[in-house]
Amino acid sequence: MGAVRLFGVPVRFHFTFVLLLVFVIVLGLGQKQSGVMYVMYILGLFASVILHELGHAWVGRQYGIRTIEIVMFPIGGVARLEKNPKPNQELWIALAGPFVNLVIAAALLGLVYYRREMVMSFSELLEPSDANLMQRIAFGNLLLAGFNLLPAFPMDGGRVLRALIARRKPEDEATRIAAAAGRKLAIVMGLFGLLSAQFMLVFIAFFVYLGAAQEGAAALGRVLTHGIPVRAAMVTDFRTLPHGSTIRDAANLLLATSQQDFPVVYGDRVMGLLARNGLLRALASEGPDAYVSGAMNREFATLSPDMDLAEALPAMAQAGSCALVMDDGKLVGLLTTENLSEFLLLRRFGMEPAGVART
Repeated sequence: MGAVRLFGVPVRFHFTFVLLLVFVIVLGLGQKQSGVMYVMYILGLFASVILHELGHAWVGRQYGIRTIEIVMFPIGGVARLEKNPKPNQELWIALAGPFVNLVIAAALLGLVYYRREMVMSFSELLEPSDANLMQRIAFGNLLLAGFNLLPAFPMDGGRVLRALIARRKPEDEATRIAAAAGRKLAIVMGLFGLLSAQFMLVFIAFFVYLGAAQEGAAALGRVLTHGIPVRAAMVTDFRTLPHGSTIRDAANLLLATSQQDFPVVYGDRVMGLLARNGLLRALASEGPDAYVSGAMNREFATLSPDMDLAEALPAMAQAGSCALVMDDGKLVGLLTTENLSEFLLLRRFGMEPAGVART
């Protein structure tokens, strides 16, 4: 879905987050609290999650690490950083989010106590009403902090666990341990949810397991690419499109080769990148005689051939299916997600890339 920018950080909403939001809104209809106050409650929790992620982004910025984007999932937000922080940095970046929730909870509870509106009974607190709105938002922030501090990926507690383990063990091993803890926690949560008919818990467990598995895969990818230059994995046998080419020319080249992304060049200068999806959209909307210059992406990602492949992975995640490898302004190769996957597969089975010495 589309992204909005908050304090310079793009915030994107995964479609499953929107589905969960609609479900929660429908679930709360017809309760004792007024519709306006229920909307305030949802907005309060939503703002708390956003501030949680912005806390990560702010601390990361203090270490010179930019936040590429924040993606909102049903289990909360995920702040994607431009590079992996060092263990000590990751510890404080991870703790920043729950700390923000604890500050929000303390401020709201302090205000409620000052007004002498504190609800002491837990059963009353579980019964939504206009009177206990701020206290319920405070309680929600305490739950957010506690849930995120569980020592398992992809929660903040898992990142704290990895940061602590990484002080004594290699980072990849620390990540595997924390990711394994995340998968085990997700399985326990899922089984408990099934046995107790708490299907929302099963839903959350699914995303926890998925996040832990992705972190484990990402850690393996960093191990397999660390110390390897981009030139070892890039595609060197590729085709380009002249700037004056038509969509028909691009479509014919798409059929004649296995290439999916085509640099558009004017002489030796790269003007843009035409991806398969952009080609098909232009073919459907503009027709085969339209020029590729109108369909190409002019803000394409570029990498240096000597760049460490592990550092290029976050850039590839942001670029999409293809990034151009440039050496002093000259196009020397393409790095595609498909070729990168094949490279990682070969590395995993012990094949060393050509031109790279064993260490």
